[in-house]
Amino acid sequence: KAVHELQRTDGEYGLIAMCCGGGLGTGTIIQKI
Repeated sequence: KAVHELQRTDGEYGLIAMCCGGGLGTGTIIQKI
């Protein structure tokens, strides 16, 4: 879904954040090239 939003808004970067439970979390930054 983040990739579709980058295409729709003509953005360059997107951030995906995920909660893994137990106080853990991760994030991924994607760049449209």
